Amino acid sequence: MTDSQPVHHAQELFEGTVGVFLAEALVLPTGLLVAAFLTRRLGPEGYGLFVLSITLVMWMEFTIASIFSRPTIRFLGESEDWQPIATTVVRAYLLASCVGLLVLWVAAAPIARLLDEPRLAGLLRLLALDVPVYGLAHLHRDVLVGIGRFKQRALASAGRWISRLFLVVLLIQLGLSVPGALLGTIGASLVELIIARVYVRPSLFAASAFATRRLWGYAAPLFLSALAMQLFSKIDLWAVKALGGTASQAGIYGAAQNLSLVPGVFSLSFAPLLLSALSQAIGSGNIDVALKLGRSALRVVILMLPLAGMTAGAAPEIVVLVFGRAFLPAAPPLGLLIFGAVAAVMIYVAAAILTAAGRPGWVLAVTWPLPLLAVGGHLFLIPRLGLVGASVVTTVLAALGALGAVGAVHRIWRVAPPAGTVARSTSICVLAYGLSACWTTSGLLLLLKLPVVLALIVAAFVLLGEFSSSEIAAARALLLRRPLAEGEPRAP
Repeated sequence: MTDSQPVHHAQELFEGTVGVFLAEALVLPTGLLVAAFLTRRLGPEGYGLFVLSITLVMWMEFTIASIFSRPTIRFLGESEDWQPIATTVVRAYLLASCVGLLVLWVAAAPIARLLDEPRLAGLLRLLALDVPVYGLAHLHRDVLVGIGRFKQRALASAGRWISRLFLVVLLIQLGLSVPGALLGTIGASLVELIIARVYVRPSLFAASAFATRRLWGYAAPLFLSALAMQLFSKIDLWAVKALGGTASQAGIYGAAQNLSLVPGVFSLSFAPLLLSALSQAIGSGNIDVALKLGRSALRVVILMLPLAGMTAGAAPEIVVLVFGRAFLPAAPPLGLLIFGAVAAVMIYVAAAILTAAGRPGWVLAVTWPLPLLAVGGHLFLIPRLGLVGASVVTTVLAALGALGAVGAVHRIWRVAPPAGTVARSTSICVLAYGLSACWTTSGLLLLLKLPVVLALIVAAFVLLGEFSSSEIAAARALLLRRPLAEGEPRAP
């Protein structure tokens, strides 16, 4: 192994993550604009129906995608010929997506009766048409990540989020109400698929030498793990409605969930690229590189804690600015859910490390208890504490799951987040929360407050010595869009 190999892998992962994150981060401005538009046009009840519909269908879509996503990226990262693998996976993806569509179509009416919302059945059947389109788009994204074409992966996602904003607003303006918002979502999946196929075109009909049983050997435990995580991440919203909540309360809780999206967007950007980089390093025998990347990835998640503290402190102002004062009850759940979202990122990052290490069963062992424990927790706390009770259960269990996931990684690879990083991030998190809570603003002044607090967080990390000179040089080079000069320190 040459000295330049760790630099190459780390720099490639860093730049790829930034590119994909910026593309996926478009879900924040576009998603918040869509949410602000829909909450004002549809009201809490209409928005609640939209959130319930899209939550149920997205659960199906993400579960199917998670069956194949991590195994696909792992096998592609270790292989020089991606076509046979992609051909096998695209057939499996399409079959599973069609099954998912049929399941949603049949289950729509019983689900609507269970939640006491008759209008929900038709909405679910409409949005179920998105399942196969989304599945194919996600498969193409996985192929792009697996073969290292991160920029093209970013462009496909950017097209999705921009087109979703345009289509949803257009169709609502045409008077289509909630169905218009759902049709805009379907159209956005189709746009993403078209863009991705410009760059990579796995064949559905070509012969493939890649055996399906190899895929299922990894897919089975990872599918059960993905199913557990999808249940866990959505069961709080369903429980709020099923345990006597109104559509308006579901809309308020859904608004809090939407505002806690930033960590999830990061995990969506980072974890697949991390798995690809780790698989390439392990496949080429560079175990030391993989260990360094794994430890750095865990550290990155810990560095997100102050951002969660800032968000929690400013939760009431954020909710009012985005959704209006009618949604102010979403602030307390948001203040808790943002920490649960960071813990979930740790679970996903640790799962990528365990998958690359060839331990998919360990991923399942960490995740399967979470939805089971969540059911009991919600049954106990939601009748007593309402929306706050749901967010307490989700956040506490996510934190416990993150601790278990980090423990599993440490047992296999003997790597863990640096103790100094944990101490510094925790201290800065408390300070960021206090500053955001005490410095009250209103309206658009919040857009000044949050960047100032963010700048102070970064400054605190620098002053406390969290970032090395090589990391600062790499970040400066990326911001200035230039390669590192000869002799300039490089990120490890």
